[in-house]
Amino acid sequence: MDIIKSQRQKEERATGLKQHFFTAQNRQEEETLIMAQDRSPTEEVMKLAAIALSLNVRLRSSDMPVDMQERALRYARSFLDDPSISSAPKHRPNPTLLARALKKEFDSVYGVAWHCVVGKSFGSFVTHSPGGFMYFSIDSLFIVLFKTEVKLVTEMEPSSQIS
Repeated sequence: MDIIKSQRQKEERATGLKQHFFTAQNRQEEETLIMAQDRSPTEEVMKLAAIALSLNVRLRSSDMPVDMQERALRYARSFLDDPSISSAPKHRPNPTLLARALKKEFDSVYGVAWHCVVGKSFGSFVTHSPGGFMYFSIDSLFIVLFKTEVKLVTEMEPSSQIS
């Protein structure tokens, strides 16, 4: 009987060690996963900061996923650097053309209802969809890009019909 009890205790110890090992391994994996999740947004932000610096762009305010911000920065910079806009080496960018091009780009890639304001001096106060706002500057131009919600109207409401 002592032999059986001793055998069982050995198995329990071995099983207990195994369980402890798996538990420790799972904890380590969870901690690694949590660290990766914490690190990921920081790495994305650092990458975006490096891109903004390399493009000579200043990000002022944003409520938008990093990949969308990157697309806006790159698109605006490439638009302004495009020599086909003007033949002069130091051309003056047309803010209206940039606003239209950026709006159309975001409408085609991320769905309709994007709005863009570009200029050297303006004030704004906008309501935007969550995750759909960005304010940045390139050279002497300031750019506000935002998305609003669109609701499809299929019938006119009785109170809004004209008699």
